[in-house]
This record gives sequence, structure tokens and C-alpha cells, in this order.
Amino acid sequence: MGRYGIKTPPQHGSWADFLDTWRVADQTDVIDSAWNFDHFYPLTEPLDGTCLEGWTMLAALAQATTRLKIGSMVNGMHYRHPAVTANMAATVDHISGGRLQLGLGAGWMEPESNAYGIPLGTLAERSDRFEEGVEVVVSLLENEFTTFDGRYYQLVDARCEPTSLQQPRPPIVIGGKGRRRTLRTAARFADHWDMTFPPSVNAFRELDEVLQGHCEAVGRDHTEIERSIHLAFSVDSDVDALVAEAQPFFAAGVDLVIFSMRGPYRGAEIERLAGAIERAG
Repeated sequence: MGRYGIKTPPQHGSWADFLDTWRVADQTDVIDSAWNFDHFYPLTEPLDGTCLEGWTMLAALAQATTRLKIGSMVNGMHYRHPAVTANMAATVDHISGGRLQLGLGAGWMEPESNAYGIPLGTLAERSDRFEEGVEVVVSLLENEFTTFDGRYYQLVDARCEPTSLQQPRPPIVIGGKGRRRTLRTAARFADHWDMTFPPSVNAFRELDEVLQGHCEAVGRDHTEIERSIHLAFSVDSDVDALVAEAQPFFAAGVDLVIFSMRGPYRGAEIERLAGAIERAG
């Protein structure tokens, strides 16, 4: 049987609303995990609306919950040096009691990157930087010392102490659909791959086959990697139909379906969703 999670993009909502939603989810056994995102601008209208910062929000929500696996889906590599990301991840893993799932992605949001003067780069540059960055994060969390000499990152006898509570490190969650580079990086490093919003079950199957091919090429057992997708969930959603929509994805090999919420964010919406999951058995 597949598992279910929720995602509260930290846009167009108040801290009190997000806190209420996560606390109710934490008390709802059929919800396995809760996620936010790593952006500074909203991704849906109104694009000039509010958006809370993801990592600080996640640290606070780690304190407000006790059971849920938690994470950001996913953190843009270009926003922070990977050594900073590794230290933040280790800290949040301690705060959460070992519940962090470390989401990592190459980055794509040009408007906020341009507005803040954070270089995003070409697709090839993003992919190169991402693969280097994931390797750095993994090494810092798994090893006492890391020396790395790459195009984008250079480290000399670098340490990350204390390292994460989970050993050898928190699960690495890689999000993206890039066939040649992102899925290759997932095959090398990921414990969990997320496809976000698949247009169809067949589209998921097709990309999953690409991931399996990369795993074979690098000598990795693809069954070691968890799969997830997103489905959109709003106050207007027919929750029974939404849960029914998830079932063919589970049959196709998805392990976790994440219901990505659209405001208003309310704990009552989690209860409504949970009822549908329970009815579905």
C-alpha cells in the first residue's frame, strides 16, 4: 500500500495557518510526511503575494511536530553553498529528532534569482553545479573531513559537526524531470526521487524507466530509491476523487503521493483528506 504526504507551499498564508495545518497532520496517522518548498516568491497567483522562507519555517515546524517526516521539496542548489546546506540539514535533523528528508534540486526560478542577483546559469551550468553540490553535501554528512576540487565548489579538510542524527545521513530527496542529468544524479545519490506533477501515469512510467537505466549504468539497484509524485489539493477538491487518482500511480510503482495544498491552509482540510484516505482503505 502506498503512503500519503502533504505539502504546504509557504505562499499566500500566515504562519498561524501553516502551524495549524502541520499540527493536525502530525496527529493524523494516515499522513506520513509534510513538506514545504524553497522559494522566496510565490509560484501561483498573485505572484507578488507573500512567501515565507522555507528553511527557517521547517526548523520551527520541526519543533511543532513529533511524528511526521519533514522536508523541503526541494532546495535549490544555487541559493546556498552546499556546505551551508549540509550544516543546516544536520541541525534541522537534530531539532526534528531525526525526521528530516533532505530535498535537493538544481534550481529553476529565474524571476527571484534575477531579482536577488543570485546567478542561476544555463541548463548545463545548473546541472554541473547541482551534481557537484550533491556530492559535497553527501560527503560532508557522511565523512569526518571533505576535500573537494570542482568547478563550482572547493573545500579543504572541511567538517560538518555535529553531523546528522540519522546515520549515515538524512535521506537525499532529488526532485526533477531532467532525463540526462537530473535523473543521472538521482541514480548516483538519491534515496528518493520526486517527479512533482506528472501529466499522466504513463509519463511517470516513462521517466521511471529512464531512472532505472541510469541506475543500471552506475551499478545501482533502482529499488533502493523511493518514488513520489505531487497531486494538487485545494478546498474545492473532491477528496475521494483525489485519493482515487492516486491509486494508479501506486500501481505503477509510486511509493508516496504528496497532496500539494493551495490555500487557505487549514487543519480541517487535512481532516477532510484523511477521511477520504480512510474510506479508500
